[in-house]
Amino acid sequence: MIVGTAGHIDHGKTTLVRALTGVDTDRLPEEKKRGISIELGYAFLPTPTGERIAFIDVPGHERLVHTMLAGATGIDFALLLVAADDGVMPQTREHLAVLSLLGISSGAVLITKCDRASPERIALLRSEIAELLAGSSLALAPVLEVAATTGQGLDALRQLLFDVAARLPQRGAAGAAFRLAIDRAFSLDGVGTVVTGTVHAGRVRIGDELTLTPDVRGSMLRVRSLHAQNAAVGEALAGQRCAVGLVGIAKDEVARGQWLVDPAVRLQTERLDARLQLWPAEAKALRSGAVVHVHIGSKSVMGTVAVLSREQLEPGGEALVQLLLREPVAAWRGDRIVLRDANASRTMAGGRVLDPFAPTRYRRTPERLAELAALQLPEPEARLQALLEAAPLGVDLARFAAAEGLREPPALAAALQVREGGSAWALADAAAEHWAGLLLQRLADYHQRQPEELGPDAGRLRRVCAPRLPEPLWLALLARLRAQGRLAQRGSFVHLPAHGVQLSAAEQRIAQKVAPRLAEAGFEGAWARDLARDSGESEALMRSTLARLAQQGELHQVVKNLYYGAPQIHKLADIARGLAAGPEGQVLAAGFRDATGLGRKRAIQVLEYFDRVGLLRRVGDLHKLRADSRLFLAEERAA
Repeated sequence: MIVGTAGHIDHGKTTLVRALTGVDTDRLPEEKKRGISIELGYAFLPTPTGERIAFIDVPGHERLVHTMLAGATGIDFALLLVAADDGVMPQTREHLAVLSLLGISSGAVLITKCDRASPERIALLRSEIAELLAGSSLALAPVLEVAATTGQGLDALRQLLFDVAARLPQRGAAGAAFRLAIDRAFSLDGVGTVVTGTVHAGRVRIGDELTLTPDVRGSMLRVRSLHAQNAAVGEALAGQRCAVGLVGIAKDEVARGQWLVDPAVRLQTERLDARLQLWPAEAKALRSGAVVHVHIGSKSVMGTVAVLSREQLEPGGEALVQLLLREPVAAWRGDRIVLRDANASRTMAGGRVLDPFAPTRYRRTPERLAELAALQLPEPEARLQALLEAAPLGVDLARFAAAEGLREPPALAAALQVREGGSAWALADAAAEHWAGLLLQRLADYHQRQPEELGPDAGRLRRVCAPRLPEPLWLALLARLRAQGRLAQRGSFVHLPAHGVQLSAAEQRIAQKVAPRLAEAGFEGAWARDLARDSGESEALMRSTLARLAQQGELHQVVKNLYYGAPQIHKLADIARGLAAGPEGQVLAAGFRDATGLGRKRAIQVLEYFDRVGLLRRVGDLHKLRADSRLFLAEERAA
């Protein structure tokens, strides 16, 4: 269990932690000199069961609320301290607001320095505290009287902490990947770089490979050593204070606000959607365009608010918002956020992240608001199913899992699903049927307007039918319709099964003439003008006939007026598949050039044609085989 202190400056937070644990958490010379906490302090208390309770001691000064927030994020139990001689002070109220907006409902209020106050004063203070707590997350918290210097009330406080720790459920969902919010980095002789923080999810073992985020490099870092709750361990779990010794990075390359995470969930964002509550004591409504300090994890960054679900957010109310951040942060669905005003003078609002991959467009549409409603459901399985039903353009399953902090997305029941390389997509059956109906109607309209053509190519049909539908889902939809017999495809051209195109006698004659010449041209292909010259036909008639043959899938136009016969293009496709089946899983222009004997320019032209028709996909300078593509395979040739 992790316990965090809170309260006004000089109300006894550090003294109390020292009395409970024997550790002085003020470790900096400046802290010793001034007698106040400036940085986060850490201490540990053994329990009768052999476990350890971690304490995070936070500064109480009003100018150090950002440091207090870095420590409060991720605690399990809060101790809100109110000195008997001072009573409720400004930072008492703000720290209570922080705890409430972070959703911390487990805690206790401690009247400290009770040996300095009369029973009447303490009775009056209890009444003041009850009024303070009303409506907050700690409204039902017990109120204890303690005096750290005399030991009064400490035994009762220890027992309370032991009882809460024994009942505390294990934190984190099943399948959650490791995430640690870094609040400190240093180096030790013989160990190297060490980062410390609270483990928010998952588990880590010595030897695991992790990465930092936000971080432009994405370097892999090996875990050399682990300390959890101040003890050397082989494995650390969610809900523990953890120190991780790392191989592969220097201390100066790590900063508070970064996360140490499993590479499967590494992400960073400058735009996120959240559900936000404006603190009831806030004097003004929150409007779009407001500039705020956004605190998330152990990070603080400036940002701008865009209210999504209403015109403005009233004090005490809740609304969906989008936060536009001025620098990248790492955030996952469910992470707590706190907002302070632009001058960092008061705490205004708090809430939960719903989607770290917030869209730049269509952010207020009914469809998007329905997706955000789905992301507010309590369980990941329910969220994914509801999101799928609310998303007419499908769900990127890999991105959903990363946003949820999961290694793998939850299993789905009925849906159109496709996996390609490291990506995975799903489309609800109802949405798939909607797009199928629209596709078939557009195709019927095309046949009516262009009866002499076999049909449009798949890419053109997508542009007029479903331009925003992700390409993997589009190709999977075509494959489903072909398997159902509702669609036919020849090469890259699609058509209704009942539709066919007959060549004229002249066109059939020319087709017979060019077939042997295309075979002789081999992998180089043949130009329309050369075929016209060699066949003794007019160039205009040759061009129109070749275009008709290409529209039927009999020939392949790689670039304008450059044609290949079907056997040649099938052989080139086989070579590309063979290269993609290698250990690298990709096709390079140089490798394809060498395997085919073509020049570099022609090799690139062929690969780009394969990209266009859907056999390959371009990734930078690489070409990767589409896992769901059936183009140019034996069964496709037979069809």
